[in-house]
Amino acid sequence: MTGTSKRTLSIPRDRAGTFDPKLIAKYQRRFPDFDDKIISMYARGMSVREIRGHLEELYGIDVSADLISAVTDAVLEEVAEWQNRPLDVCYPLVFFDAIRVKIRDEGFVRNKAVYIALGIRPDGTKEILGIWIEQTEGAKFWLRVMNELKNRGIGDILIAVVDGLKGFPEAINAVFPLTVIQTCIVHPIRHSLEFVSWKGRKLVVPALKAIYRAKNAEAGLKALAEFETSFWGQRYPAIAQSWQRNWEHVVPFFAYPESVRRIIYTTNAIEALNAKLRRAVRARGHSQMTTRR
Repeated sequence: MTGTSKRTLSIPRDRAGTFDPKLIAKYQRRFPDFDDKIISMYARGMSVREIRGHLEELYGIDVSADLISAVTDAVLEEVAEWQNRPLDVCYPLVFFDAIRVKIRDEGFVRNKAVYIALGIRPDGTKEILGIWIEQTEGAKFWLRVMNELKNRGIGDILIAVVDGLKGFPEAINAVFPLTVIQTCIVHPIRHSLEFVSWKGRKLVVPALKAIYRAKNAEAGLKALAEFETSFWGQRYPAIAQSWQRNWEHVVPFFAYPESVRRIIYTTNAIEALNAKLRRAVRARGHSQMTTRR
């Protein structure tokens, strides 16, 4: 009966058992769309408890924590396949960086380093080459990363943009000897400002800008010499000394036009990815990642 009149329904009986449901197939115990929603929420940083509460509020159903864990664990095979997928033979540009996050490991929350490699293909598209997890950041572990990337198919990297970690350039060139190492200019600037008082930083930055904004390497080296003999260079001699020690890995970007310099002189391309990881970890208090990558 409807709200206005009666209506007779004629529903045939399926005595031969030929009826096959379309929405939920026979003997189906898992529903892909439902699983995808759980995985999507988990990927956005929601905890198992938060997913349970959200599903109950949205659909009015009570889902056990074991079911949610079973759904999220089902993607581990796909994750392992992604981790070991073959890579392109050559990447014009690769950014390497590491961030510190809190990760649950064997029942304890520990502060660990998440290593990230972001490659730029010849057509300009970005590709995450891998994510690794280690207790601390060090050049020795980066060497293992380089060997893994080579074993997965990379034959050459034209330019590698890195931070100021000691021994990092040597770790890269040990596996890819022809790769040009470019230090992220933001890192020596930050390191320089560590020697300067808070009030003097706004005055020192323009003086440093003359170094990395020079038209070529010779002009940059001249600007560095002028800074060394200037008021700020005499007051903070450690600044010029730090730039001179790392000048070999500062100058490569001078060989390129301004449009290319803006891309390779900083690790901003990978900082956006780092920000997403930090937001996901911050939403949960810590990350559930417990394995390498």
